[in-house]
Amino acid sequence: MKTIKVVAAVICDSIQEKNKIFATARGYGDYKGGWEFPGGKVEAGETSEQALVREIMEELDTLIEVGPFIDTIEYDYPTFHLSMDCFYCEVKKGHLELKEAEAAKWLTRETIDAVAWLPADITLIAKIKNDMQ
Repeated sequence: MKTIKVVAAVICDSIQEKNKIFATARGYGDYKGGWEFPGGKVEAGETSEQALVREIMEELDTLIEVGPFIDTIEYDYPTFHLSMDCFYCEVKKGHLELKEAEAAKWLTRETIDAVAWLPADITLIAKIKNDMQ
């Protein structure tokens, strides 16, 4: 099975406090409408952190600061294996403008379960909830 290496930004209102996190609804493909943490594929020669900064600039026209590593999610979708490095991030400059996603929400500890997370992303939710204020 083909492995796809990706990165995901768990964008917080504050990396220290984590009162709210930013999630997007996928705007294209087989999983259109499913909720996920923004990010994308790691290109040859890039570190995960470099890929994350590039992807968030492309998808959301926003410069982020990559913070602490959360986890690497390994998940088997029907046609590929996903290996996803996840990091807490914070907005440095920009307004999180949706270029590819169809919707976005800031979620709190109380509302994080209110969206239909994609299968790989949902495996991270318990850890994030535990880290949130």
